Amino acid sequence: MIAFRDPEIGDRQWVEERFRASGNQGCEYSFSTLFLWSGAYQQQVASMDGFVLERLRGKLGAGYLFPAGSGPLEPVLSALEKDAAERGEPCRFFCVTPEQAERLEQLRPGQYAFQSDRDGWDYLYALDRLAGLGGKKLHGKRNHIRRFEESHPDWQVEQITMDNLAECAEMDLEWNRRYRSLDAAGEEAEARTRLDERHAMSRAFAHYEALGMDGLLLRTGGKVVAFTMGSPISADTFDVHFEKAYGEIQGAYPMINREFARWLQANRPGVRWLNREDDMGLEGLRKSKESYYPDRMVEKSAAIRRD
Repeated sequence: MIAFRDPEIGDRQWVEERFRASGNQGCEYSFSTLFLWSGAYQQQVASMDGFVLERLRGKLGAGYLFPAGSGPLEPVLSALEKDAAERGEPCRFFCVTPEQAERLEQLRPGQYAFQSDRDGWDYLYALDRLAGLGGKKLHGKRNHIRRFEESHPDWQVEQITMDNLAECAEMDLEWNRRYRSLDAAGEEAEARTRLDERHAMSRAFAHYEALGMDGLLLRTGGKVVAFTMGSPISADTFDVHFEKAYGEIQGAYPMINREFARWLQANRPGVRWLNREDDMGLEGLRKSKESYYPDRMVEKSAAIRRD
């Protein structure tokens, strides 16, 4: 069997190099995503022939991320299929894009069945559009921001650094105290998703600099009322891993969203796309992401070997 192991911070450089060589814009091809959510999805990594191999557990059971890297794909596919067989499991690939599905079908014609995973599709937005919020469709967002500015004339944003990171952690704890109880009466799956996010967030605070993350906080009255943080997927795509704001403060969410887009424009000149990740099938999150009218969706499916 392939010697998969838990990801470590020291893996960042080689994993990122191979993820970026794949040209994929999905959030799974971010080392930060792999590292932060490895506990929730039992993600492990291995290196083979210039590719990152990733084993994980999804809704359908154990499987693999489609291999990322450069070089001949056939030997790597064969190795993963053999690994699955030795474990007594069907070979499954998760988060397969249409381009990857086409490539898999070319190498294994008719051997894999594909199941769309709409809950896992990523929302991509043009950075310039989120920074400007122009047009009729985003009129409501501009109104919410105007209300925020009128109610909080002392507002300011700051880049997240080690000097103010603890304030974000404190705000996150307060956010969970205020809103986590609302999940208690909800479905078990949704409550579990929130708990997994809490664990991932804790890892982000603990390894913020080592992961090369960027973030912005929104302050009013001297207190942090919103923050967001993420990391690059590729030269032109930035992944927003987390965004938190106090829901009762009108305009706080669109404000931190807009300001972070503007900060990236100024500080990451090569970035053209913001990946705001998937909605995990949560109705409220889907409505929120759709309200910004995504420019693209990173479509994903599961591929399961028929035998």
